[in-house]
Amino acid sequence: MPRMPTPHALNAFYAQSGGVTSVINASACGVIETARKHPDRIGTLYAGRNGIIGALTEDLIDTSTEPAEAIAALRSTPSGAFGSCRYKLKSLEKNQREYERLIEVFKAHGIGYFFYNGGGDSADTCFKVSQLSQSMGYPLQAIHVPKTIDNDLPLTDCCPGFGSVAKYVAVSTLEASFDVRSMAATSTKVFVLEVMGRHAGWIAAAGGLVADHGIPVVVLFPEIEFDAARFLARVDALVQQHGYCSVVVSEGCHHPDGTFLAEQGARDAFGHAQLGGAAPVVAQMVKEALGHKFHWAVADYLQRAARHIASATDVKQAYELGQRAVELALEGRNAVMPTIERTSDVPYAYTLGAAPLESVANVEKPMPRDFISDDGYGITEKCRRYLLPLIAGEDYPAYKDGLPVYATLRNVAVPKKLPAFALA
Repeated sequence: MPRMPTPHALNAFYAQSGGVTSVINASACGVIETARKHPDRIGTLYAGRNGIIGALTEDLIDTSTEPAEAIAALRSTPSGAFGSCRYKLKSLEKNQREYERLIEVFKAHGIGYFFYNGGGDSADTCFKVSQLSQSMGYPLQAIHVPKTIDNDLPLTDCCPGFGSVAKYVAVSTLEASFDVRSMAATSTKVFVLEVMGRHAGWIAAAGGLVADHGIPVVVLFPEIEFDAARFLARVDALVQQHGYCSVVVSEGCHHPDGTFLAEQGARDAFGHAQLGGAAPVVAQMVKEALGHKFHWAVADYLQRAARHIASATDVKQAYELGQRAVELALEGRNAVMPTIERTSDVPYAYTLGAAPLESVANVEKPMPRDFISDDGYGITEKCRRYLLPLIAGEDYPAYKDGLPVYATLRNVAVPKKLPAFALA
């Protein structure tokens, strides 16, 4: 049975935004479980079906109908339990009707807390909603819960979702390189793995960790302009020396004129260039210039959905930041994002802080140059010290009949109170 909130408790709204991760549901678990511990302050927590679209269309999910065991199971379940979306609200000036609609929906359902779980664009939306609620005189506390595999949000040491993707990429690069090494005498000599990362090479950097295991690897970062001649010379030298070579290329790798190797000419819902295809481009260069037999792969959704190999550090931090988001709201904070503040590399230690959304929204954090080797094709010891704690530990889900056991919620809809709303 749904629990009954106290008469003076305000309801809350939670939504997931953008590309999902293997640990975003752990943040949802942290938000919901923490909210349930404070029935005197927080009444019903509604989730937006398919992210912010659920708020705009008043398609709300009553999370109070889910038993505690189902919510707890979210911690080990990948993807977005309530559905996510790539839907960017325009500026207040260009489309104020959508922001006003959000406030209307929140007002109709007694919502006083807004928890938005996403990346940089989501931080921007969360900040705008907090501004509008103040200008409209509607009391609403907007807290951004960080999430992005790209690890490019500012003012936090790392972002939930990144550690697990980094672990997947490092393990996959290592295992595939062992495969190539065993076949290189008569078969494939170059393996190319494409990973996500539009403007920041954090994920690609994780592939550089295999050098610790004696693997000859070349990493192509968005932060370093692609030089075909230098790249091909580096690959050929490694093949001549070791008999094989692995290449980890970020989808954001680009030519000196700024054109992405993988650009397809299309745009996504956020207006970003639609990428995908850097690996075959690079592999074909190797084949045509050097004649080496190759194989390539695109990690794509596999890297961000791989809960079976999630980093224990990442799962823990994802939950803690969801938990801390609710605590910040209960402390009266508004327009902030909980952050991770590293205090030590070895042993790894951190504290939780908070950053103002006006300093987070629309700001990308690239890889520091001193994390990238002088030749631009590997990582430094400083980067290695940064990465290793984030991929540390295993947090395996339960298994049954050889497959992970993942949760699927009932996602009971809340009766609508307002007229239908057409998306722009």
